[in-house]
Amino acid sequence: MQVGMIGLGRMGMNMALRLIKGGHAVVAYNRSPEKTKSLAKKGAVATYSMEELVRRLKTPRRIWIMLPAGKATDDAIEQVALLLNKGDIIIDGGNSLYKDDIRRAEALAQLGIGYLDAGVSGGIWGLNNGYCLMIGGAEKLYKKVLPLIRTLAPKNGYLFCGPAGAGHFVKMIHNGIEYGMMSAIGEGFALLDASPYAGSFDYAAISRLWNQGSVVRSWLMELAERAFIADPRLSAISGHVDDSGEGRWTVQQAIDTAVPVPVIAAALFQRFASRTDNAFSDRLTAALRKEFGGHATHALKAGKQP
Repeated sequence: MQVGMIGLGRMGMNMALRLIKGGHAVVAYNRSPEKTKSLAKKGAVATYSMEELVRRLKTPRRIWIMLPAGKATDDAIEQVALLLNKGDIIIDGGNSLYKDDIRRAEALAQLGIGYLDAGVSGGIWGLNNGYCLMIGGAEKLYKKVLPLIRTLAPKNGYLFCGPAGAGHFVKMIHNGIEYGMMSAIGEGFALLDASPYAGSFDYAAISRLWNQGSVVRSWLMELAERAFIADPRLSAISGHVDDSGEGRWTVQQAIDTAVPVPVIAAALFQRFASRTDNAFSDRLTAALRKEFGGHATHALKAGKQP
């Protein structure tokens, strides 16, 4: 199946590569041409403007957008929509707020253009392992892009979640849960590090142990092991933990619907607190984000020793 890919960042580049390996014809556009040229060497058709991208795609067109949520995605959708025909489909695979999806779907429907929201999880590992996909929009549109979805996802790794916004809503809650899980792991290892036995503990070995039949075994624990192998006491990075929006949206949704989410809320607030401290738990949370998503860590500032 032919697909246009707009945005070749950490996620978009690897998703495009997985689609190419799966036999799909990828027509790519990125604001900086270097990445587009690099992808062309792997089999993509390189384009250097929205107009060229649309011109290279056969109708009905399928365009997958992988850009930061908010203005960047809105601008790209508005720009490309002016170039499309009735029956074409836009898929937003970024971490957009579900309310934006509802607005976009309604506006594009008036132009006869289909819109799907795709929550994507898998980070920098998705190229080889596949991406967990949560799809929202009209089911008839979903069925039209199933070949792409099946290639991107591992077995049983995709789900049609419901109407416009449902995919990104499920992804939002997924990321809220992720906040809580990482925070709990960080706090647990902080307790180990503050114990009288800390000097004899091998945190990589403990992480590996807890993945052997333990009730807390998880991919995050595997990534903790990797982080500790690389830096046994996480002494090279700061405990400053960024947040990219989904945790805030999850907590706001909880407020709007009066659903108690104390663990997720506390994890979000801990990220705020991490920016003025350098706790061991925060350094592990930062390390985990780097391991699964390639997110940048902050260098340890002079005078702020672990």
